[in-house]
Amino acid sequence: MTTAAPEQRSLARELLQPVVIVGALGYFVDIYDLTLFMTVRVQSLRDLGLEHLIKGGAWYQDLLSWQMAGMLIGGILFGVLGDRLGRLATLFGSILLYSLANLANAYVNSFESYAALRLISGIGLAGELGGCIALVSETLSRERRGYGTALVAAVGVLGAVAAGLMAEVVHWRTNYIIGGVLGLSLLALRVGVRESVLFEKGRADGPAGTVARGNFLALFTQRDRVLRYLCCVGIGLPTWYTIGILVQRAETHFAPAFRIDGAILTSRAVAIFYLGLTFGDLGSGVVSQWLRSRRRAVASFLAASLVGAALYLFGTAGWTSASFYALIFVMGLGMGYWALFVTIAAEQFGTNLRATAATSVPNFARGSLVPLTAAFTWLGAHLSAPAAAAVLGLVCFALAGLSLLGLRETFGTDLDYLERD
Repeated sequence: MTTAAPEQRSLARELLQPVVIVGALGYFVDIYDLTLFMTVRVQSLRDLGLEHLIKGGAWYQDLLSWQMAGMLIGGILFGVLGDRLGRLATLFGSILLYSLANLANAYVNSFESYAALRLISGIGLAGELGGCIALVSETLSRERRGYGTALVAAVGVLGAVAAGLMAEVVHWRTNYIIGGVLGLSLLALRVGVRESVLFEKGRADGPAGTVARGNFLALFTQRDRVLRYLCCVGIGLPTWYTIGILVQRAETHFAPAFRIDGAILTSRAVAIFYLGLTFGDLGSGVVSQWLRSRRRAVASFLAASLVGAALYLFGTAGWTSASFYALIFVMGLGMGYWALFVTIAAEQFGTNLRATAATSVPNFARGSLVPLTAAFTWLGAHLSAPAAAAVLGLVCFALAGLSLLGLRETFGTDLDYLERD
């Protein structure tokens, strides 16, 4: 009996492979834990007697910045390990680290311990998405891998919806325990997933003269490679500007400034945004397959996101809370190119640097929230919150547009190659 070639399988059969199913569930837990702090931030700071930090302080007093700094470190660490040890070994290590750190987060009693554990959690959380996308991209057929990565991302971002809903029904310490237990439970499911054939082939064949596997510095040894990497990071900047500045601060900064009629809760805003992001990720995957272009699909979503952010900052004065939440949902739809963003990063580089790029790129985009938060705080001392956010948004969207122009089209690209000096 012969096995059907990937191109001959039905789309459903190709997507219902263990690597896609477990990858989607893994990303669900990853996003649950990633956004957990945002949803319980206000409640936890109040309980710890740190209420003065709710509206912000110095950059080093922002706990989300500590988490994002950890993701910068973890993005490099787990990306390198993913290309050297394999995609699966990296995923196991990252899940174990962030699960244990989140369990410990349930027992913090000071700012210092909270910050340290958010840093450690960030390091672990950094390894999931890039390794998963690299594994899925190298397993599915070149014409259908866009569907696979979109499905993983869409199911994954529902984890943020779950985190937002749970924040309203259970204590924040209990929420951290739930996140940690979910992560540890996920380790058992990873047993049935096999390593990427392309990774094994690249490890066996790697001839002399190629760039070493997982050499992060090799991303910066050639001008073309540097530009590809920086452009990949650039197209992701608006995502965490929107999540970390506009949505996370909706309750404390923007709703009061816009005189929104009704209460706005951060946990609910985050959940609604990510619900929109879920549909957006599915939509962007389908659009890119329909257009047979990653770049044009991202361009259309970027344009929609820019319009949404402008309306949020300049057109919501006096709105009801229901209308405000509806706009946040639409903004989530526009930011639904996140799956394409990570897929593009994976497709831009050879097998020996693919996990390094696909893991570090989204985490550098997430880590951009550290300087964005510092810049927002500084600008906020001279401008209103909406004006400060508008300045940052203009910079982020401009850089994303220029970055997209600098990237080559990767739809249907053969990924069976190595980066060479």
